[in-house]
Amino acid sequence: MFELNEGIIQVSYIIATILFILALGGLSNQETARRGNWYGIVGMSIALIATIVGIVTQAYVELLVALLLGGTIGLIAARRVQMTQMPELVAILHSLVGVAAVAVGFANFIGHGGDYEGTMKTIHDIETYVGILIGAVTFSGSVIAFGKLSGKIGGKPLLLPARHWLNLLLLLVVIYYGYAFVHQSAAGGGLMPLVIMTVLSLLFGIHMVMAIGGADMPVVVSMLNSYSGWAASAIGFMLGNDLLIVTGALVGSSGAILSYIMCRAMNRKFLAVIAGGFGTSEGTQASGGGEDQGEVVPISAEETADLLTGAREVMIIPGYGMAVAQAQHVVHEITQALRGKGVNVRFGIHPVAGRMPGHMNVLLAEAKVPYDIVFEMEEINDDFPEVDVSVVIGANDIVNPSALDEPDGPIGGMPVLECWKGKTSIVLKRSMATGYAGVQNPLFFKENTRMLFGDAKETLEGVYKAL
Repeated sequence: MFELNEGIIQVSYIIATILFILALGGLSNQETARRGNWYGIVGMSIALIATIVGIVTQAYVELLVALLLGGTIGLIAARRVQMTQMPELVAILHSLVGVAAVAVGFANFIGHGGDYEGTMKTIHDIETYVGILIGAVTFSGSVIAFGKLSGKIGGKPLLLPARHWLNLLLLLVVIYYGYAFVHQSAAGGGLMPLVIMTVLSLLFGIHMVMAIGGADMPVVVSMLNSYSGWAASAIGFMLGNDLLIVTGALVGSSGAILSYIMCRAMNRKFLAVIAGGFGTSEGTQASGGGEDQGEVVPISAEETADLLTGAREVMIIPGYGMAVAQAQHVVHEITQALRGKGVNVRFGIHPVAGRMPGHMNVLLAEAKVPYDIVFEMEEINDDFPEVDVSVVIGANDIVNPSALDEPDGPIGGMPVLECWKGKTSIVLKRSMATGYAGVQNPLFFKENTRMLFGDAKETLEGVYKAL
């Protein structure tokens, strides 16, 4: 194989790091996201080539097999996975980073544990221990998140008795075994404490995400993204690879910032999310006798088309129901038809709409909805009094007035899209089931709200034909 000197490798790593930073910058905006993706692809290609040619010295056949296997799986997944399945795909990819950190940690300890002495060995052992700890939590937590997002595991939070004390106990035990690992490793052992800690970390990851309700899943996705970054950075410390350290830190810190933004958008504290207990996976049917609820007013697809045609300002609010029904393309067709009639159509996006940050933006971009008519909640919330018709597609909690009217309720204090302040709201839902937070939505019973029941894609196709 060809060999690169140390200087060329470091320059390659610096270039790759710069490209990764440019990729993050590009992904922060819809118009530059495609360019940001290419920055990341080129940066990763440079990093891989520099590592394979300049650092790897043996096992080339095994490496080539792994690259071909991983590349093939990635290509198949990219071609087959629907955009509506992106949240669970992201979660399961996070788990791969976690299991990689665990595997590298054990291989590094078993194969190179005797290469260090004194203080350097202690530092190396701590790096290994922390790397496996983060990796195990990331792996098991991501697998549970995948199960919840894909519907294979119910999203209702699992609230064990004294769960906070259980978490504290697990933490103390992990710290104790960390001390035991470092002490035994200095004497030539340490494998058993490392294995016990790994099992406990896997259990902690499972318990942590199982205790988090469906309404907090966008925060969970960004949180696990952060964990995967720190796991990658830990791998870098174990292997002495500067690029892995920097890249992992970039992903870890950006994921942490995103988690903070998500929590702020939901008026939630990060520790409260980790503690769990908010939201259920499946909505419950509306109770029949709420004295303050009133009656809902249904509307047909033809009547909806008439309202939209006669409007000057239309706001479309997409939610997870649009993703499930894969209705984004017909939404784009309706948007084009209305704009052709002189109607000003805009989209209002709540930061936690869907199952992961940016979920709705991705679906709208896939359907070729123009970027300049897609707005974040804080940009358009004050405009609702001037909106003639708001179309809520499969959203629930993000347009729930009780978030503002009931500060002590399950979603109290969470900023929401205040569509009820407009002239008319049309809500598309399959039934009167509640949303992820498990609370009824007073919006459905307001005098200026109309309910369009049925599958979002089918009902919107009816609206489009009527237009």
